[in-house]
Amino acid sequence: MDLDWPGCRNVRDVGGLPTGDGRAVREGVLIRADSLQYLTADGVEAVRRSGVSRILDLRGDGEVAIAPTPFTGTALAVRQRLADPADPDHGQPTIIEACTWMLDQRPELFAAAVKAIADEPDGAVVVHCHGGKDRTGMVVALALSVAGVPEEEIVADYYLTQSRLADWLAEQLAEEPDASRHPEMIEFRDTRAESIVAILRHLDDRYGGPEAYLRHGGLTAADLDKLRARLVA
Repeated sequence: MDLDWPGCRNVRDVGGLPTGDGRAVREGVLIRADSLQYLTADGVEAVRRSGVSRILDLRGDGEVAIAPTPFTGTALAVRQRLADPADPDHGQPTIIEACTWMLDQRPELFAAAVKAIADEPDGAVVVHCHGGKDRTGMVVALALSVAGVPEEEIVADYYLTQSRLADWLAEQLAEEPDASRHPEMIEFRDTRAESIVAILRHLDDRYGGPEAYLRHGGLTAADLDKLRARLVA
């Protein structure tokens, strides 16, 4: 369900997604968003009216320093970067390779992000990065997988971001006069369904699936049960 937070282009409640056992993800518990740095004053008020109890900012230190959100440094916001400052740049030629590199490099940080969703007792947890597509998409996909949401539903939710950010991508391409840079920009800024499919296959092949990956990153059976109980009605 799309949410109207003025200033955000890509924000939605994943509540209502079906699970494999005939239930559904609860509404008002998990919201995915692009960076809240663009929120207008009305947007900030919309966040506060949405029953948000925690904002999980997945961006790195440099990103946050350059573009803090209206909630940065408040009790509502929690920083959970997905890379260590000491890590090298990913240096990968495609978005799929970049994302799988991140997952392999820091499973404990991805597990910590998912645990933060599980540990929040009440209200909605907002997960955001910059565009709300790759880092946010992976964390949300991991959480939804544990909740029992079928892969086709996870892929469909991920793919919604493409239409939400299409105008923004077009604006960025129009602002870049060097057309030779456009293919790389499209590679890393477009959102294709096959990207998350390939990322999920990587988790299956290397770790035995999303839940096994999160256990590898340090989550316990109790953590996973708590996440399921929080997300599923």
